[in-house]
Amino acid sequence: QVRLVESGGGLVQAGASLRLSCAVSGRASTLSTSALGWFRQAPGKEREFVAALSWSNGNTKYADFLKGRFTISRDNAKNMMYLQMNSLNPEDTAVYRCAAKEGIRHTDPTMYPYWGQGTQVTVSS
Repeated sequence: QVRLVESGGGLVQAGASLRLSCAVSGRASTLSTSALGWFRQAPGKEREFVAALSWSNGNTKYADFLKGRFTISRDNAKNMMYLQMNSLNPEDTAVYRCAAKEGIRHTDPTMYPYWGQGTQVTVSS
């Protein structure tokens, strides 16, 4: 079973960058067939898809609203997944959570059974 722990959130000014990390625990055989992603949720708003990748080959998928600002990646040797966030704006303020599922990448959060507890990202104007 995959376990996930996020870190790297914080308070930054608009235009700044942050890199979120997701420590992934699980059998190599399980990870090799898994998709992992980042989602975010602001108070009073629906949880929304940010980005996802296939652990085995690193193929990625991004939400349209990112406009190239974010990059998802993973380090197989360290069992870590990252979300590099550049040009942050106040609309990016949310709790960011990493998630995992068996099989292919998906943008629907209901398809991900494994979740971290989240890390807060706050962007001031």
